Amino acid sequence: MDYTRIDMAHYPRKAHFDYFRSLAYPYVGITAQVDITSFLARLRECGAPFFLSFVYCVTRAANAVKELRRRIDGDGIREYAWCPGSVTLALPDETYCYCTLDCRADFAQYLPAAEAAREEALAKASVEDGEDGDSLLFLSSLPWLSYTDFTQPVPFPADSNPRITWGKFHEEGERAHIPVTLLCNHALVDGRHLAAFYEALDRELAFFAQTP
Repeated sequence: MDYTRIDMAHYPRKAHFDYFRSLAYPYVGITAQVDITSFLARLRECGAPFFLSFVYCVTRAANAVKELRRRIDGDGIREYAWCPGSVTLALPDETYCYCTLDCRADFAQYLPAAEAAREEALAKASVEDGEDGDSLLFLSSLPWLSYTDFTQPVPFPADSNPRITWGKFHEEGERAHIPVTLLCNHALVDGRHLAAFYEALDRELAFFAQTP
């Protein structure tokens, strides 16, 4: 994958980077209720699948925040030009497999390619991913439950891949919301960057809803 290296001598968060890398649990995360009213209405109108459509919006939103495209590389940082989403897909035996989806194309081009990749991944049922693992965004869903908080497993030593999870959407009155959780390594990401992701997701969902 294409990436550049951050000039650590001029990196304004160098002290924060060093401090949070020293912690046993360096992660920071939040769960927010995201309004998907217009997005859901558009899906029902055009018949597009919810999961693959939401993956598209989430992946593009994450890539809009450069801090979410950064990864720890030794004592430095690499910044990827684009980070694909590695999604979990449920299998009939109640386990899961991984599938990497590239969301850079227009949605009309993305959807058939994503559906083909999904079918191929389900057939292979593999938990291995052939992509550059550092570049990936780890995406998963809990479609059976709407939640207000979510705790995710993380490796030791810590990695720096953002983890984005969402639950079951719920409708109240005329509005629909879905819980979305973002977990990142605090050595690279601060609260402002978490907020920037949700702002970008709102924009992606709004744009999707307006797409002919």
